[in-house]
Amino acid sequence: MGAVRRGDIRLGATALRCRGGGMFPSRPESACNALAGRRRTEEMLLKMRGIEHIPWLYDAGMSVFDRLGLARWRAELVGALRGRVLEVGCGTGRALPGYGPEARVIGIDPDTAALKRAQRRAGGAGLASARVEALPFADGAFDVVVTSLCFCSVDDPARGLSEIRRVLRDEGELRMLEHVRARHAGWARWQDRLEPAWRGISGGCRLNRDTEATVREAGFDIDPESLRAWSVLRCFSASKRIDDQQAPRSCHDGSDPLAP
Repeated sequence: MGAVRRGDIRLGATALRCRGGGMFPSRPESACNALAGRRRTEEMLLKMRGIEHIPWLYDAGMSVFDRLGLARWRAELVGALRGRVLEVGCGTGRALPGYGPEARVIGIDPDTAALKRAQRRAGGAGLASARVEALPFADGAFDVVVTSLCFCSVDDPARGLSEIRRVLRDEGELRMLEHVRARHAGWARWQDRLEPAWRGISGGCRLNRDTEATVREAGFDIDPESLRAWSVLRCFSASKRIDDQQAPRSCHDGSDPLAP
């Protein structure tokens, strides 16, 4: 991928994928009526255009959480960053205004409608349509990678974190603000029960995803001093575990993704 100019939206890094269709075929056998009914409901929900894919509705919902304190967490996540920064799943760009002048930012998201809305908040950031599972950047291209409430919707989180590890330089920092699987067994069971319906309504959010564990399994160490927790929200900084076997090298060139 060539240079991303600030304020640009680049399309075509990876194709948008339609969610739903055919994933839950009906099973009319009389012995499986209950299961078939539940799967038909899941299929219907997955074919709906979820909240995450209706930018104005997503922003309206997030503005409520921002007033309840999420905006402060997001500002602390990005405010002091500097150098080459990749924001994965930038969505409608709610975190973009919080970056300081020393951060050179690229935001990516697979949803082009969300990116068009993000352009209003982008300032000097570049925007590109891409999926975290196939980042169009060279190895070690970024000093910091940021995620904010997006890994619940990533189709293959292990692959996504492998790609983040690849594009992050060895001394770089991964900063995440995510909701995770509840520690309390009772709450976790409720997340499991609600997850299929909520995934359809929201447009892909998995309530019960254990993102903290996936981050560690992907070869990152979470800094315990940075970890903040409230209910199912987690905010933390992580670094690459360099003694692990390095990820495969990329075929992308080594050009600066933020070059003019």
